[in-house]
Amino acid sequence: MSVVPAWIPITIAAALFQVWRTALQARLRGALSAPAAGFVRFVYALPADILLLGAALFLLRRSLPAIPPAFVLDCLAGGVAQIFGTMLLIMAFGHRNFVVGTAYAKTEAAQLVIFSVLVLGVRIPPEAIVGIMLAVAGVLALSFASQKFSAADLLRASAQPAALCGLGSGFSFAVTAILLRNATLTLGADTPVLLKALLTLTVTNALQTLAQGGFMALRNRAELAKCFTLWRRAAPVGVLSAFGSGCWFAGFALTNVALVRGLGQIEILFTLAVGHFFLRERTKRGEITGLVLVGLGVVLIAAAGIG
Repeated sequence: MSVVPAWIPITIAAALFQVWRTALQARLRGALSAPAAGFVRFVYALPADILLLGAALFLLRRSLPAIPPAFVLDCLAGGVAQIFGTMLLIMAFGHRNFVVGTAYAKTEAAQLVIFSVLVLGVRIPPEAIVGIMLAVAGVLALSFASQKFSAADLLRASAQPAALCGLGSGFSFAVTAILLRNATLTLGADTPVLLKALLTLTVTNALQTLAQGGFMALRNRAELAKCFTLWRRAAPVGVLSAFGSGCWFAGFALTNVALVRGLGQIEILFTLAVGHFFLRERTKRGEITGLVLVGLGVVLIAAAGIG
């Protein structure tokens, strides 16, 4: 009897936390600019990261492992790549075809497969590759479900700035996942996975907070101040971000990032479930195909992981 690998429930938990965090972060859009709304995710997550890391050290009765320079460099590069990915996604929102830009940003999992197999030489089970591609196709179908795009319209839109920004965003997030997995691997096999994930999370988040906070202090101090005056609304975003990112990083430490991000496409199912059951939104007929594709993709990825 096969045992479910730990990365599968951890990834599902990461997707749940991400949906919850995104829902709360959306409420800040009217009060904060897009960069500021992104910054609160880092700055308010950092205290939670430190507390989680401290709790892990206490429960595991371990001290901090030796931190090699490569670990810090991977965390810094991965953190910067994530910031650029977020900026490109925001730029996609600014163009007319923002739906196209956002949809193309969701090709991250497919880009991870291509990069991992062709560039890094990683072996991914064929059924998992099929599952990831089906899940990505399903997410794209859901993104375009309410849009009246013909094939010619979609082809023209694919060459526009919104789509290019979206693809760039997806690529940046894919690079982030690979670099942060590399960071966890530099800590050595004797370091517990939980400790690897939380240490990577804390160091990366600290570097991101310093980088983006310093930039905002130089360019937009008024928005930076608002991030702290609205702490009651912003703090839960950071806490949920800490839990979600901790789960993502734990998944990266346990298996190939393409499998983790591929299974993470289940996030869209959770989002639609919230809309259907709690917001009483009706599922559109055009969304059924996307839901089926995502569901099949997730099942194939999980089956490949268990097998």
